[in-house]
Amino acid sequence: MTYAKIKQPKLADVIENRLESMILDGSLELGEKLPSERELAKQFDVSRPSLREAMQRLESKGLLNRRQGGGTYVKEELRQRLTDPLFELLNTHPESQYDLLEFRYALEGVSAYYAALRGTSADFEKIKNSFAAIEKSRQTRDLEKEVQHVAQFYLSVIEASHNVVFLHLARGIQPLLEKNIADNVQQLYGYPEVADKIHQHRLQLLDAILSKQPASAQQASAQHLSYIEETRLVMLREESLFKRALGRF
Repeated sequence: MTYAKIKQPKLADVIENRLESMILDGSLELGEKLPSERELAKQFDVSRPSLREAMQRLESKGLLNRRQGGGTYVKEELRQRLTDPLFELLNTHPESQYDLLEFRYALEGVSAYYAALRGTSADFEKIKNSFAAIEKSRQTRDLEKEVQHVAQFYLSVIEASHNVVFLHLARGIQPLLEKNIADNVQQLYGYPEVADKIHQHRLQLLDAILSKQPASAQQASAQHLSYIEETRLVMLREESLFKRALGRF
């Protein structure tokens, strides 16, 4: 019996696959500038012609963008393919914010589960730093900064899940998530006891992830978002009743 020879992959193929993996897992972010060709060849320990060939292929695939005299970038436009004008409509429609809360209930809950299960020490450090930034903005009463840090906290949890679909989906709709968080802050933070309760829920989520308790992390995320939704609905009903009472007068 004769056996076919095992064909060794071309070095350019290996480099191409490696760069694609880095884009997919978020190691190379959309819009990020790559190191120079010389530096990248040194990091990968490959020849520059092989690296150049791999990068030309990725450029033809629409993953990289070379700017004349300005270096090579991961295409920022890749994110736009995850979004469209419909997202802008969702962003401006009040009722869609409740649908987005339900979406977050699913995405963030499962992400919290896998973050506790798969998260590395580097992931946990990033999550802790994001939470510390939230606490700092709370102390300075900077609501705009707090919204940004809260969004980054949830994104760092999603990153720690090591699910590339969750990661790119969350990054693609980040403006929607930030708008939802901002709406929650604007509506709920006028009540200090509610704001404190929400922060306490995030602390429980943080503790469950860092202690590597997947089920508890998912439950903490669910409890947190359910509380926000229920509280918003209660306030909406009270506001409606108040307007009706004013109408009678």
